[in-house]
Amino acid sequence: MMRTLFLQAPSFDGYDGGAGARYQMKREVKSFWYPTWLAQPAAMVEGSKLIDAPAHDQSWDDICHEFDDRDLVILHTSTPSFGQDIRTAALIKERNPKILIGFVGAKVAVEPDKSLAATPHVDFVAREEYDFTILEIAQGNPLATVDGITWRAPDGAFVRNKDRAIIEDMDVLPMVSPVYKRDLTIEKYFGGYLLHPYVSFYTGRGCKSRCTFCLWPQTISGHNYRFRSVPKVIEEVKYILENIPETKEIFFDDDTLTDNHARVEELAIALGQLGFGKKGFPVSWSCNAKANVPRKTLEVLKANGLRLLLVGYESGNQQILHNIKKGLRTDVARQFTKDCHELGIVIHGTFILGLPGETEETIEETINYAKEIDPHTIQVSLAAPYPGTFLYKQATENGWFDGTDHLLTDGGNQIAQLSYPHLPASVIFDKVEEFYKRFYFRPSKIWSIVSEMLRDWNMMKRRLREGVEFFDFLRRRKEAT
Repeated sequence: MMRTLFLQAPSFDGYDGGAGARYQMKREVKSFWYPTWLAQPAAMVEGSKLIDAPAHDQSWDDICHEFDDRDLVILHTSTPSFGQDIRTAALIKERNPKILIGFVGAKVAVEPDKSLAATPHVDFVAREEYDFTILEIAQGNPLATVDGITWRAPDGAFVRNKDRAIIEDMDVLPMVSPVYKRDLTIEKYFGGYLLHPYVSFYTGRGCKSRCTFCLWPQTISGHNYRFRSVPKVIEEVKYILENIPETKEIFFDDDTLTDNHARVEELAIALGQLGFGKKGFPVSWSCNAKANVPRKTLEVLKANGLRLLLVGYESGNQQILHNIKKGLRTDVARQFTKDCHELGIVIHGTFILGLPGETEETIEETINYAKEIDPHTIQVSLAAPYPGTFLYKQATENGWFDGTDHLLTDGGNQIAQLSYPHLPASVIFDKVEEFYKRFYFRPSKIWSIVSEMLRDWNMMKRRLREGVEFFDFLRRRKEAT
């Protein structure tokens, strides 16, 4: 077995590279997602190590010695981080010229040749799901024999091997939480709406929804939702409870865990049998959800320990939801949200400004919609046309942006990439700040947050820290313009 290092490379302060299933950026409050897509193959390669430099505030000088005795480095990259990542690859090769470097992630999956052409220091890139791809390379198999990669031949030519077959039996994948326990500092990972410390992992891959902007289903995991058996998921939950006892919340990071109602109810009941949802049980669970889960299912989830749902509302305008193929009706989303409020399920709602069809009027409609349905917390993002998505193709063909990969400022703040004849990027950019202020600076919302702080001293300290970070985020956005 090759001596293998899995790396999320050093980047700008606060860069959340682990949020690979959606997009990577600096958040409005301190947030770091677990590098699960690196931890999964790391769990399969005996003797490997995982380094998540951004979350652990590590620079090149802090980690450079790690490459002296390695044979293979697998570096996760993305469109925003690619420039910095190829600079890291050059530093690695300079320190250890014999080391083999492979890049993984949606960026290289959709642009393998372009990615290899950008630097001479990367030996191969992995396409599709790459867990077994990396395992086979780490086992010493010649690159020419490994499915799912594009690699640099000795004569400099780029060779595309045949595609890797998708994993149908998700139970063949090992647990990732032992890798977290071994290599990561759990307290370094924050979610603005999750209890701290938390642990997140995937119980399945793929999403049946066809949202035009969503990166991972269109590039890596596909639209067929494949999932681990409930006993396998419970096995990992038990491991977390026993071996990472400081955990306050478990987040199931599947794109839409609630799409399969029967399976999520079965999982919830199994979690309830472990003690989730029982009085005095110290751990809750949460997950991503589409705003169309029936009340009957929500009742089962709540009764068995569900605390929070992360819900992608995106827009309050029905035509925009049709434009992005969201497959969601606003009246259904309103009823879903009402049900959650009545059942005591907390909602973190996400919204996107600047999607196709956006106008100043639809932005106003979405802001009023968010205030009406009133999730506990929100995230407002700018439409991001990532290469490999339908939105990218649509935007370049219509001249809504120039096709560059520069989605962030050098400091990690999102740039308004899309610009329409009737709605320039500068207006869309400014509307994000207006959205946040009009949502949070309401007496009812201020009182809700203050009440939460008064009930819990730890929450008091956390919300005060987040408040400082939020106002700093607004300041940095002004500087970015």
